[in-house]
Amino acid sequence: MRLVLWDVDGTLVDTSGHGRDAFEDAFAQVLGRPATLGDITMSGRTDHSIALELLEINGEPVADERLPEIFTALSGALDARRDGIARDGRVLPGVPEVIAALAARNDVAQSLLTGNIEPNAHVKLAALGLGGLLDMEIGGYGSDSGIRPELVDIARRKAREVRGLNVERTDTVLIGDTPLDVHAAHQNGARAVAVATGRFSVQELLDTGADAVLPDVSDANAAVAAILG
Repeated sequence: MRLVLWDVDGTLVDTSGHGRDAFEDAFAQVLGRPATLGDITMSGRTDHSIALELLEINGEPVADERLPEIFTALSGALDARRDGIARDGRVLPGVPEVIAALAARNDVAQSLLTGNIEPNAHVKLAALGLGGLLDMEIGGYGSDSGIRPELVDIARRKAREVRGLNVERTDTVLIGDTPLDVHAAHQNGARAVAVATGRFSVQELLDTGADAVLPDVSDANAAVAAILG
């Protein structure tokens, strides 16, 4: 059995900036004043780590105990943008076809490994018509841990506890668009498939040592072959 774990932003979908805007909305709500996001990098990071950095650059005490309040505000802020995501966002080329091709196999389970908190991953996929195509209950989310590599074993544990699937690390595949996705996979003995549909080029992703690099997944046969190795 293979466990295929998809990243969300830049890999499955492009939400046209609504995720970043939701952070700004949420922090303004929590802090009671406009929040400065500056040039903070979000690609490949967990919402947990982004939230802690935003607290710091806005002069607020950096403390994990504030995260539940922030996550609640962030969930509400993104849900309020659901129609905007549906209007302005898009599913990236080939994604539905590759998910369907993998779903047709009896030796593959598919879920997410994403820095998004779980409710926001649901909102983004549902708004763009991908809700229900993946087994969301066994995913690794930014609300599970702030350390992305830890999410690999979290997803494997959920697959075992929720679905009774005993998946080895070497039978786990991460698909993502950033060097941090590749690092998370390789730190846990998983296969890393990188797609150049986000901020990083094919060459930049090749330089990470990813097991396979694709410009996108528009060629479903090539994508499935890369994912399954």
